[in-house]
Order: sequence, then structure tokens, then C-alpha cells
Amino acid sequence: MENFAIGCDIEENSRFENKNPEFLNRIFTTKEQSYSFKNKNHAQHLCARFCAKEAIIKALSEFDIKDVYYLDIEITNKDSGAPIAHIIKHPEIAVKISLSHSKTHSIANVLLIKENK
Repeated sequence: MENFAIGCDIEENSRFENKNPEFLNRIFTTKEQSYSFKNKNHAQHLCARFCAKEAIIKALSEFDIKDVYYLDIEITNKDSGAPIAHIIKHPEIAVKISLSHSKTHSIANVLLIKENK
């Protein structure tokens, strides 16, 4: 088994406009929502984070890991603004992440690196 995996996801930003709090609380942590709603175009930021979570879940399947859900992953930012991803249930897996968005779509690419034990 390889010790790395990649994942990618792209979505339409409009999916995250005018969502109710109940839906948002099932997908995003408090930190993620706070960051996204500080921005004028919050749907882009929510969508990019959703894409990251989807890409991570896809990549985890390469490690045969199926017990990770949306709230088990948190996307935050370094002081520089660069995104950081944490898989709460699997801290032994390092995540390298790239997010991007336009007016209509957001995309995320991830590289997961699993420590050999």
C-alpha cells in the first residue's frame, strides 16, 4: 500500500448560498463557518471547504479508511491565509491542500501522506 493518496473535488458555489444553519452545522465546524461568513462571498468559501472535505474523503479511500465524515475534518488557515486541513480521527495523516474559487465554482486538491508505523 502506498503511503500517499490524492483527491480532488469541484462544486458550484451556488449550492452554498442561503443554506439553513441546520445544514451548515452538519457539514462545517464553528471555525469554518465563522471564517466563511466574515467574507462577502461566503458561498465561495463554504464551497471550497466542502470541496476539500470531499477530496480528503475520496483520498482516504486509498488507505481503506471509511470512518471519516465532514465534521471529522477541519479546514482552517495559517496566518498567511494559506489553508490547512486536519483529519481529527487520523492525526497520523498529513494533509497538503490547495483551494481555489471563481464566481461560479470552487475546487480543492489534496495530497495525503500517511506516516509509516
